[in-house]
Amino acid sequence: MTSTTPASTLPEFPAGTILGYPRIGPRRELKKAIEAFWAGKTSAEEVEAVAADLRKRTRTHLAGLGLRTDVPAIPSAFSFYDQVLDATNLVGAVPARFADLVDAEGRLDLAGYSTVARGRGEDLPLEMTKWFDTNYHYLVPEIGPETEFRYASDRTVREFVEGLADDVLTRPVLVGPVTYLALAKPTETAPEGFTPLDRLADLLPVYATVLRELAKAGATWVQLDEPALVSESLDVPLDRVREAFAQAYTVLATELARPERPAILVAAPYADLAESLDVVAASDVEGVALDLVRGAAPTAAVPGLAGKVVVGGVIDGHNIWRADLSAKLEVLERLETLGAAQVAAGTSTSLFHVPHTLDDEPALDATLKSWLAFADQKVTEIVTLAEGLSEGREAIHTQLLEASDAVRSRATAPGVVRPEVRERAASLTEDAFNRGPFAERKTAQAERLNLPPLPTTTIGSFPQTPEIRKARAAHDKGELSTEQYEEEMRAEIRRVVELQESIGLDVLVHGEPERNDMVQYFAENLDGFAVTQNGWVQSYGSRCTRPSILWGDVSRPAPITVGWTQYTQSLSSKPVKGMLTGPVTILAWSFVRDDQPLSDTANQVALALRDEITDLEEAGIAIVQVDEPALRELLPLKEKDHAAYLDWSVRSFRLSTAGVRPDTQIHTHLCYSEFGQIVGAIDGLDADVTSIEAARSKMEILADIANAGYPRAVGPGVYDIHSPRVPGEDEVEELLTAAVKAIDLDQLWVNPDCGLKTRRYAEVTPSLESILAATRAVRATLA
Repeated sequence: MTSTTPASTLPEFPAGTILGYPRIGPRRELKKAIEAFWAGKTSAEEVEAVAADLRKRTRTHLAGLGLRTDVPAIPSAFSFYDQVLDATNLVGAVPARFADLVDAEGRLDLAGYSTVARGRGEDLPLEMTKWFDTNYHYLVPEIGPETEFRYASDRTVREFVEGLADDVLTRPVLVGPVTYLALAKPTETAPEGFTPLDRLADLLPVYATVLRELAKAGATWVQLDEPALVSESLDVPLDRVREAFAQAYTVLATELARPERPAILVAAPYADLAESLDVVAASDVEGVALDLVRGAAPTAAVPGLAGKVVVGGVIDGHNIWRADLSAKLEVLERLETLGAAQVAAGTSTSLFHVPHTLDDEPALDATLKSWLAFADQKVTEIVTLAEGLSEGREAIHTQLLEASDAVRSRATAPGVVRPEVRERAASLTEDAFNRGPFAERKTAQAERLNLPPLPTTTIGSFPQTPEIRKARAAHDKGELSTEQYEEEMRAEIRRVVELQESIGLDVLVHGEPERNDMVQYFAENLDGFAVTQNGWVQSYGSRCTRPSILWGDVSRPAPITVGWTQYTQSLSSKPVKGMLTGPVTILAWSFVRDDQPLSDTANQVALALRDEITDLEEAGIAIVQVDEPALRELLPLKEKDHAAYLDWSVRSFRLSTAGVRPDTQIHTHLCYSEFGQIVGAIDGLDADVTSIEAARSKMEILADIANAGYPRAVGPGVYDIHSPRVPGEDEVEELLTAAVKAIDLDQLWVNPDCGLKTRRYAEVTPSLESILAATRAVRATLA
């Protein structure tokens, strides 16, 4: 099929647009409202009012920045929790265990929606994992042959109409049907060989209904996000995804013709659309949005694009560096020569991956700020490029010069390049990346640590109580002296140690009360980083983080964690883990410089961590954990890029940890990832113990570990800390029993899925007690 849509029949499309915008609010208004609702402090109606006000302010704000309101330049892409959960709600695919939450029309109210996301009692929430190669997490749909699809939520239509009432013609945004099913997992009762994409034909009528309802409401364009088209890292082969796309859009774009539906813009962000562009161009969709930051523009005319709008995603939605507008405009101008009906300036991805605005960062260094663009500044860049496309370069001459000056300023600023840091990295030999044989290390560590079978520990952090946060805020404001603040943190560490001792954990942690964030804390203590005050970015649900800014060459001016860890060890005869964040995760969860290879930056961070580990070891610490939860997250979406990434990422971890003695035990932690694809890389880390998220997926990782013949110790998580539910002893025992059957006893550790920072002690204490009771029970059966 080749698209034959005449350009003259296309509804008007703006010269500049964005694919999405931050939805939590510049002061995290949505987070506060939804968490108050969960806590029973406010009603669903009050939360809806906060959300409606936030959407209204967002539309008004974006219009004020220059996006047009008479054509669909402003996306309607709001979510209370997650856009994939929204799609599950839209199509009525609520898991059977939550069927009682659904009304007669298949609808979930806000309480039911929240329960599906967070779980209740014995009912596990939907599994959570990373959204492509980003630090955003989505809730994995569960689809089986028995799943019933129906048009169950008109929220998308209502929010579009809400914009019309304010005289703003928005562009509704939905996860596309192919990506929705490609990201789903089979239900537990699904037969062997079944994949959710098998249900595509049954799902499409629901999407067709949504499109009809949007057209009736007055929508002229709708955006369907289909990033599955760019990924070779999904369980579904890319060829199957392309076939599914052709099938889906024959139904949605050809058989369902305008004006019965809006014009369709297919967005495929996060990597190069490559060969999938031919499939999209051949369809009867009216537009395609290309990621031209991670991908490349076509170099020759593509059959089928002649009748389409092409959104050139030249402004990086993933990172915060100011664009060289002259170079970006040149890309768009070249794109115009390839025969599309219209070329528009756009962002490469939704802007919900970046903070709201630099205007909220008065404390950032003025020179550094001149190099940056948060969401609002990126919107301004889009508006400028749109004017350049429409009016010519002379119309934006001043803005082009200012952007070029900022790029040049950054390249030559002090601290961006530090010769001593680069010389140290350049002088590394292969020995710096390798430890001795694991068998020798295992014997030495067993003698030093003397741990029981199934040793128990936690991942590192304990709940950050209101008292801890209050003390940190008071210290930041100068209301609490450093001495007073440190004494309050020591008091909290004592409480955490006493709790762990009373529960019976074998390896203790200090709970990290002094750390505001597992990356920011290190960024504040390493040269080459800056931190923000209000640079919040949604990670999952109501959870937000403030990614640090890695702008220059990295080094460690002084020890960071040694004093806190040494103090903790003085309180107990049991081993205490030193806790560090690994180099790959520090990169993944920061906004990282884009002017040199990531591998070079990773090695600089690794050397700083290596110095810290050396100091911990000299202070008598026998176990050091270097967390790499983002190892799988940064895996490129294209298979051809996997080997190079896994090589430098694994080597940077080994560079940070390979300097220790054989009897010092190195742990690492990985979470929110599909690990089967990278078991070899996990092995390559050469950590003595690896703890892995496994509870929410019910130990799916065990088969991969067993099949790979993984030789070192592992701790598959038995407590899903991202849900408020408390696991019972029987539930944990069942998970542990499965682990013991799959993996040798002397390889197994027992631990939660992740750190406990975001939970309350009312949940954490009984959960850890369940873990210890279950561990004792399993130990008894083994004895």
